[in-house]
Amino acid sequence: MEKSNEMPLHVSCTDPVIVINLYDRTEAAEMEEPLRREPASSGACRRFFSIFKGNLLPILTVASVIGGIAFGLLLRFSSSDRWNAREVMYIQFPGELFLRMLKALIIPLLVSSITSAIGSLDLSLSKKIGGRAIAYYLLTTVIAVIEGIILVMVIQPGRGGDFGPATATEVMKRPVTTVDTLLDLIRNMFPPNLIQSCISQYRTLIIPPEHILPDNNDTKLWPITYEYTNNSNVLGLVIFAVVQGIAIGQLGNVGKPLLKFYSSLGESMMLITNWVIWLSPVGVFFLIAGKMVEAESFAAMIGQLGLYFLTVIIGLFVHGFITLPAIYFLGTRKLPFKFLTNMSQAIVTAFATGSSSASLSVSMSCLEEKNNIDPRVTRFVMPIGATVNMDGTALYEAVAVIFISQVRNYSLSLGQIIAVSISSTMASIGAASIPQAGLVTMVMVLDTVGLPAEDVTLIFAVDWLLDRFRTSINVIGDSLGAGIVAHLSKKELEKVAPVTNNRT
Repeated sequence: MEKSNEMPLHVSCTDPVIVINLYDRTEAAEMEEPLRREPASSGACRRFFSIFKGNLLPILTVASVIGGIAFGLLLRFSSSDRWNAREVMYIQFPGELFLRMLKALIIPLLVSSITSAIGSLDLSLSKKIGGRAIAYYLLTTVIAVIEGIILVMVIQPGRGGDFGPATATEVMKRPVTTVDTLLDLIRNMFPPNLIQSCISQYRTLIIPPEHILPDNNDTKLWPITYEYTNNSNVLGLVIFAVVQGIAIGQLGNVGKPLLKFYSSLGESMMLITNWVIWLSPVGVFFLIAGKMVEAESFAAMIGQLGLYFLTVIIGLFVHGFITLPAIYFLGTRKLPFKFLTNMSQAIVTAFATGSSSASLSVSMSCLEEKNNIDPRVTRFVMPIGATVNMDGTALYEAVAVIFISQVRNYSLSLGQIIAVSISSTMASIGAASIPQAGLVTMVMVLDTVGLPAEDVTLIFAVDWLLDRFRTSINVIGDSLGAGIVAHLSKKELEKVAPVTNNRT
């Protein structure tokens, strides 16, 4: 048999030479070419759209603020006649609906959040978290007041201003005393009827005698009565929720069904919040546009009140974007930039609504879903912070009172300045529980240094806009505080079973 001269071909997977020679390099190169030739711009575009998609809602909300300002100015200057109240109401109507939705969430969210958070924690841990939060609130509020006093004493925005005599509004004609204001604050902490607390709160009234001399301000012998105003007693509900949470925690297994009820209620409120939040660009747009049309005088902001307005804005900026982030960095050893960026939706909502309580649900959602803060901390700390922690308000009131004293050429002594500091701090704590907070609490501080209550009207022209800026700073302070408390309580929280989020 004749042997073949051809060598048999043995291909071994361990023989690299043969494998390479048998492999079609041209075909392999053609297969790999699309992978190598992907343009760099494609990856950048994907990253951009990913960031845009993840931050779509904050971007739309910020755009709605800018658009609302532009639209409001366009409407304002499109007609030489002043817009009447009905026309302004029509413009604000979509925003009013959005605001009503947010306000409807306040009480069920506040009570369920605090109760479930405290009830799920050991009492000693609740004390530690609460103590850290209160310490942070007091520290930042005192710092805010000091910053405001330093700025207004250095800039002196009220020197040389000719504002004319102040005129009393109908509200200001109601006599207000500091003692009554503080006592009402304490009374509202212990409401006799929880159902009534959802819709009204207690307020003391003193009735001037019919035949009283205009310069007679002695109110000691005036008759005293009271009324219930159409404002929710938020502080009283917070106190009740705290006590109820402690009681549920002490009951152990017996209290678990009630704890599950409040946890489920809180989860459902947060889910509804996520639905409502997507309406914020439309609501914010029309709220801002309506306020721009409604504003009485822009000339006041750049005229006599311009320096006062600028002083408050500088103080709020320093406190909100320098002092508070510095405290956050010292407390957590983390840079605050990403944290604040993730809170942009809550900050813009606070600016649009002018209410820390109305934006509470949005703030909690941003903290839990974007900043990954433990829900047990956010649901305990944030409702309390939205009620008593008002850094922006404290700074504003200190600046406003000293500004008014400068306008009236009324020199304040060191003791009076200290009194302003203390009363501004107390007024900011009680602001959320007092009707017409910006008005009544300011009267309380003015009364401390002996200035007439009517002088509050000097700053009304710009108060509507400053109110939105200081509310935004209040929300920033509450949010950073929740981040600090969560960081300091991290090890202790790990020992307790976390609150599970059952939302899908």
